[in-house]
Amino acid sequence: MAYQANGKTVETDEEGYLVNINEWSEEVAGEIAKAEQIAMSPEHWEVVNFLREYYSEYQIAPAIRVLTKAISKKLGAEKGSNKYLYELFPYGPAKQACKIAGLPKPTGCV
Repeated sequence: MAYQANGKTVETDEEGYLVNINEWSEEVAGEIAKAEQIAMSPEHWEVVNFLREYYSEYQIAPAIRVLTKAISKKLGAEKGSNKYLYELFPYGPAKQACKIAGLPKPTGCV
């Protein structure tokens, strides 16, 4: 599987996660979101950008429990709730948001 963005082909693994996270861009994220049937809003971008910062700091994609805690701390409890995150990313906030953010599959996600 691969995505087309900016005239480049970006390779993914069999589950749709980027093979090389350095190939990520907002355009690539938009293509992945389309494939995931997600219309990106400022709220979606807030979570995606949060995940990219988290990954850059800790070198790991957080599982849902860690993600909700970290988002609550930084963006407030309302945005760190499972309900809010599942409304944005119905197929699993950690898995789907990490995929759009160009990160590896979160640890502990099946």
